[in-house]
Amino acid sequence: MSEPSAAAEDTILPGESREARQKRRLETRTASGGPPGVPARSFRHRVHMVLEAGRSSGRVGLAFEIFLIVLIVANALAVSLDSVPALGAAYGRYFEYFEYVSVAIFTLEYALRVWTAPEDPRYAERPVGDRLRYVLQPYMLIDFVAIAPAYIALFVPFADLRILRLFRLFRLLKIARYSPAVTTLIHVLSLERRALFGTLLLLLCLMCLCAEGMYIIEGHVQPLVFGNLPGCMYWAIITLTTVGYGDAVPVTAAGRILAGVTAIMGLGLFALPVGIIASAFVTEIHRRDFVVTSSMLSRIPMFSGLDIEVMSEVMVALRSHMVAPHVPIVVAGETATTMYFIVSGLAKVAGQGRGRGGGGNSTLGPGDVIAADAVLNGTAYEATIFAHTPMRVLALSSQDIMVLLRKFPRLRRRIQKTTAQRIRKLKRRRTEEAPNLSEEGMEGDEEQHEQHPAA
Repeated sequence: MSEPSAAAEDTILPGESREARQKRRLETRTASGGPPGVPARSFRHRVHMVLEAGRSSGRVGLAFEIFLIVLIVANALAVSLDSVPALGAAYGRYFEYFEYVSVAIFTLEYALRVWTAPEDPRYAERPVGDRLRYVLQPYMLIDFVAIAPAYIALFVPFADLRILRLFRLFRLLKIARYSPAVTTLIHVLSLERRALFGTLLLLLCLMCLCAEGMYIIEGHVQPLVFGNLPGCMYWAIITLTTVGYGDAVPVTAAGRILAGVTAIMGLGLFALPVGIIASAFVTEIHRRDFVVTSSMLSRIPMFSGLDIEVMSEVMVALRSHMVAPHVPIVVAGETATTMYFIVSGLAKVAGQGRGRGGGGNSTLGPGDVIAADAVLNGTAYEATIFAHTPMRVLALSSQDIMVLLRKFPRLRRRIQKTTAQRIRKLKRRRTEEAPNLSEEGMEGDEEQHEQHPAA
């Protein structure tokens, strides 16, 4: 909510009753552009959704995401072409202009991310301290490294420009923010770090054993090649990786046998981390794209008890998704194109705000439906809903739901019945919470009136 609107709500008019004040607050919120009882989204919130949610936030977020990806790739290409002497001499000025524009855009992006950090519930308590925690996140460190060389070259004239140009290639790492596959791979490496560390230890032990054996066998025969352990370790790692440069070759029969055994063991040893990563990657992909089953649908109240014909049609139309914590599922104000059914995990309904007069965040769990009313009525999403824990959800597009409703009128009746029950439940909950919220609001108003009698 904008500051003027907040000030209008907090103002206590002389002789104004509690009911009139509450009605004025409701009208102020409604006039600010949001649905009744829900604060309008601030400009900072909209910018945050475009930056962090990307394509999930709508067309603007998708366009912004595509633009940044193209700019990142173009920067890597420009750095490579600028290193060619002929191209650098002919087009160096244009490469320099492009670098200035790119740094300005990346700097603006970095500043906007820091500015909108409090819109993330994890960084909303302390404006300065939480922002410092935010800029220390891996993706933010990558963003900082992407622009740092340009400012180092500007303020440190004696810095080696060749090294700074090399660091500009780190801008490619920014694509990891927009690539689900890269994010999944990083997650897999984190999950399997103990197994990969064990494989690395096994590799080091085997390298030392083979190097020691070759030092004993060939050390006195070729003292210039195998006369020391570091040189033998170099040979061992080259042979274990089956590269075999040919600059260090055993000449004795025992040395060649050891070289053959080392190469064979290297094939099996390096297959271990590849198998570990590949297996974990496939498992993670299958976990994210889980299979929709009839038993899964039966746990959702809206679909429980339907006959097999309707269930089979619904299962074909549903799409499964995994949602990471703090990722928005729907964004307030966007056109409702999809409804979601929660299979597992918890979601938070943001928008009531924090502070006096706010109703706090509501929690949704397994079996709950997200945005059913908005999709059926063709309206916009009324609130922003974030994943609070890792979630599995089923998505049903508005086109598919309309086809299903025309084909199965009983499904329409079921959805309407379930929706009506949920609305009655929400109204009952709000009615129970209203007296407590009113008392809290009055206490806050009286405190403010005591502090500022002139108001």
